[in-house]
Amino acid sequence: MDSAPGPLAPGRLPAAGDHMMRLTGEITTKGRRTRSRFQKRLAENIRDALESSGASCRLRPEWSRLYVRSDAPSAEPLARVFGISTFSTLEAECAADLPQIVEVGLRTFGERVRSRSFAVRARRAGTHPFNSQDVMNQLGAALGTAARVDLSHPDVEVYVEVRDERAMFYAAKEPGAGGLPLGVEGRAVCLLSGGFDSAVAAWMMLRRGVALDYVFGNLGGEAYQRMVLEVAQILADRWSYGTRPTLLSLDFEPVVTEIRRAFRPAFQQIALKREMYRAAERVASRLGADAIVTGEAVGQVSSQTLANLRAIDDASSLPVLRPLVGMDKEEIITRSRQIGTYEISAKVREYCSISTGRPATAASPGAVLYEERELDGSILSRSLASAKLFDLRAMDMARVAGESVFLDSVPEGAVVLDTRAPESYHNWHWSGAEHREYVDLLADYGALSRDLTYVLYCEFGLKSARIAELMQRAGYEAYSFLGGVKGLRALARSRNPASGVSAGRSATDVD
Repeated sequence: MDSAPGPLAPGRLPAAGDHMMRLTGEITTKGRRTRSRFQKRLAENIRDALESSGASCRLRPEWSRLYVRSDAPSAEPLARVFGISTFSTLEAECAADLPQIVEVGLRTFGERVRSRSFAVRARRAGTHPFNSQDVMNQLGAALGTAARVDLSHPDVEVYVEVRDERAMFYAAKEPGAGGLPLGVEGRAVCLLSGGFDSAVAAWMMLRRGVALDYVFGNLGGEAYQRMVLEVAQILADRWSYGTRPTLLSLDFEPVVTEIRRAFRPAFQQIALKREMYRAAERVASRLGADAIVTGEAVGQVSSQTLANLRAIDDASSLPVLRPLVGMDKEEIITRSRQIGTYEISAKVREYCSISTGRPATAASPGAVLYEERELDGSILSRSLASAKLFDLRAMDMARVAGESVFLDSVPEGAVVLDTRAPESYHNWHWSGAEHREYVDLLADYGALSRDLTYVLYCEFGLKSARIAELMQRAGYEAYSFLGGVKGLRALARSRNPASGVSAGRSATDVD
């Protein structure tokens, strides 16, 4: 840790990146050993927050304050470090001498308060021949010759904090993220779906000092995975300073197929949650995590009735933490706007509703275990074995977007859109493809149903990739066929090699 600087020169102006941070009350009330550990972790997280933005920084810790000097262009990262109650940008410093405090305060704030109302707020810690009231009275009198004092609703607030041998001046207290320093309360695994609930649940546990890794049960393909990764990256890059969270993406479609085979429709939603709990527990075991975090809230959907939550719980031996348990949807959505996940979460389609019948709302643990007797657990094991691991802090979303926007096959039931010119479409097109010329589709793809999967193609697969990416960002499951027409025609021949004619050709096609 950087040591404190030497004595201050009278009236020295701090650098633009000098900030003072105040610890949350939950830290300051801890015992000495715990408090020291928490403050050390907080300092590490602050350093990571600033250095992650490309800035350098120096930290000076004190018992109830942390001071930082940084060349960061903005103090905004500090607002997202858990454990900080408020922080201020320092505007001037001087020795803890009352005449100097009045002189420097007048020089720093005199023009700012001229012809306006103001209030001086002073705090003092240490031994001095004056008290806080003396600072407020004398500096207030000096500033008041050209301004009006208003202690209730001033236009300008002048803050002076005297601590031991120095006095610091600032004009505002910015709110911090509160909570506990990330990492002081251990590690958990969060089931992340990309929707509002799981993202907010993750944030609330991060705020309680719990470092998270994420497990994603993919039921919607590469486009869905990409949106979940974008949500996870916001949580990682904006709120997880001091940690390196990962996301494990599992192909859950085979698991759902097995659930539908083994369970009656009424129990399939519960079965899906139980398999997700099992997946999270096995990941937690590998990582040394102590709990599972979910976005469940009592009564929000059928699988989240109190009875059903009880029936789901024993699928895992780890504690299941549900920070949203008493929140309603409006509260959750409001919080998602604050943490920055709302825009992406709003586009995520509902993939977890797999039951075709009326779901059970009061299942007993015994009934669920009876239904589960024919479930093949090796299906989940295979999904775990083939899972994709993403380092969220190091992830390049542009590369992920490139990987997720292309397909080299046409999924069953997908709508195929030919985006070329009309004459090219009439010369050859994939069997059943709809013609939507590029310019037209670019303008009105938002009118398409979001309940379908789309495969787009063009001459080389690049123009269609642009639209597919825009559609994915708008919440569609849309892809561009890799290699364009040439690749698609090769696929058509491979599907019908004996005919000598591409499976996608119309009766009038010619090479």
